[in-house]
Amino acid sequence: MTSRPAAVDVPALAQRAATVEASPVREILVLTARPEVISFAGGLPAPELFDAAGIRAAYDRVLADAPQRVLQYSTTEGDPDLRAAVAARLCARGLPTLPDDLLVTGGSQQGLTLLATALLEPGDVVLVENPTYLAALQSFRFAGARVIPVPCDAEGVDHAALTELVQRERPKLLYLVPNFQNPTGRTLPAARRRAVAKVAERHGLWIVEDDPYGELRFDGDPVAPIASYDAAADRTVLLGSFSKIMAPGMRLGWLRAPAALRRACVIAKQAADLHTSTVDQAAAARYLVDADLDAHLARVRAAYRERRDALLAGLADALPPGSTWNRPDGGMFVWATLPQGYDATALLPTAISHDVAYVPGRPFFATDPDAATLRLSFTTYTPDRIGEGMRRLAKALATVAE
Repeated sequence: MTSRPAAVDVPALAQRAATVEASPVREILVLTARPEVISFAGGLPAPELFDAAGIRAAYDRVLADAPQRVLQYSTTEGDPDLRAAVAARLCARGLPTLPDDLLVTGGSQQGLTLLATALLEPGDVVLVENPTYLAALQSFRFAGARVIPVPCDAEGVDHAALTELVQRERPKLLYLVPNFQNPTGRTLPAARRRAVAKVAERHGLWIVEDDPYGELRFDGDPVAPIASYDAAADRTVLLGSFSKIMAPGMRLGWLRAPAALRRACVIAKQAADLHTSTVDQAAAARYLVDADLDAHLARVRAAYRERRDALLAGLADALPPGSTWNRPDGGMFVWATLPQGYDATALLPTAISHDVAYVPGRPFFATDPDAATLRLSFTTYTPDRIGEGMRRLAKALATVAE
């Protein structure tokens, strides 16, 4: 009887897989999955507002009319009808766009991954708002980039600080969420967008303009995208998504980019998944023809405005004296700061024990996190339910103060 040789350990994971942390937002959603929990944590669209009947009719139509086509492999660039519909919507918003300017992606999140693959080498510098979208930090860090935050105020990136960082660090790209930013809900004003475009033109860097929330404006007038400024037209990538305006489960987004970069993203997507779901793209294109997305969005915006107002009305009693928060003109989030000495991460278990939840602000910071910050999403619940959630949060934080 021969003995088996000793097993040799398998090779280690790639360093990036061991060093990039999981999303705490996704983990909080697991912790708060109990139906009795009122969770202000997830950036989730209101499910009762989905146009389920219209979307089902679109799927029924494409499966009845062209089943062999919509159940087959497709081109990497995306469904021509869907790209044409997206291009038309962008043109209507003042950004001239052709269907061939677009690449359909698996949500705008995949667009970020493709851009990181196509643009970033290990050690490249990426500038981000501070705080910024958590999953963007994950994408850039997976690519091995060095992520540096730009100081921000209530209106977004500070121009002088941005200029100084660009001159000193020579970044390859600047990542922004200019409309109703995740996590802060703030919007970058037109003057700052123009200044950002000039900085990119003068110093030579890419701008990634991530805009999943732009069509969820409740108050004020829309602000033109950075991609519409001549100074940045040849160096701005615009990311969009149907997740917040149609349904996130369809996992449909798009990327608008200059030709050479778009082609590189097409090749990266071929390596990742060949193409986005053919049937989902076809159904979305059909929906945009047969349904009235703008009328649907008007209903969604009206509901979200009421929910934002309900959340804002409850914060004064829910949060400790001395807390501050903003009033976003749209989107899905309110950003709050507790008084000095409070730690939103440490307080979260107490909140969950009172069947209410939020997202601590800490993980949204690239460096030097503010432990007293938290993000609250107002979209998922009715005003009455939001009011109950605020009362639970008040009780939870009161037990800590006692």
